Amino acid sequence: MERQVLREQTPAEYFKELVEASLARQHLQAGDLTEYYLVNLLCQYVRRGAGDAELGEPLAVRFARAMQTGGTEGRARLRSLGDFSLFTAGFFSDSFRRKHVDVDYYVSMGEYAYASLSRAEDAFRDVFAELAGKFVPFSDVLSDISERTALASSNNDVLRIYEKWLRTGSQRDGQRLVARGIVPNSSVGKRFLQ
Repeated sequence: MERQVLREQTPAEYFKELVEASLARQHLQAGDLTEYYLVNLLCQYVRRGAGDAELGEPLAVRFARAMQTGGTEGRARLRSLGDFSLFTAGFFSDSFRRKHVDVDYYVSMGEYAYASLSRAEDAFRDVFAELAGKFVPFSDVLSDISERTALASSNNDVLRIYEKWLRTGSQRDGQRLVARGIVPNSSVGKRFLQ
């Protein structure tokens, strides 16, 4: 009997499997719609081209524009900001080294954007509330997927993991440190980070 080596999968099926497996590894519960939202977010960034002019702007400028615009367009801008922040904090958190802003800035902006969306009458209101409330754990899910799909750099810099853990309090990063024989010390706090 000939064994099939490759199987056809849509991006949604592929990312659904990855998200479900990562949620299980992270011991993180997510609502069905939130899980669907994460899968859709990953599919969206697979298809996204370089055509979004706002992506090069600072998050604070994008946030101010969303708040000034208001209405449906303002909510769309907030959603774009939250999605971009979550994806970036998850997939590219290690690339923030020596940048003007760090991952905690993306976390704060994403949490605030999703929290703002959760206050509006919207079909995804509960999803946005869950994304805002569990932003760091969901970015950990995306980080896990990034590492497992080899889309992230292979940099295992322990200091960077420790800095990220200090900035975000990520349980996953804490576990990564413990696995490397380092006990995270929360009493250090953010005061030593620059």
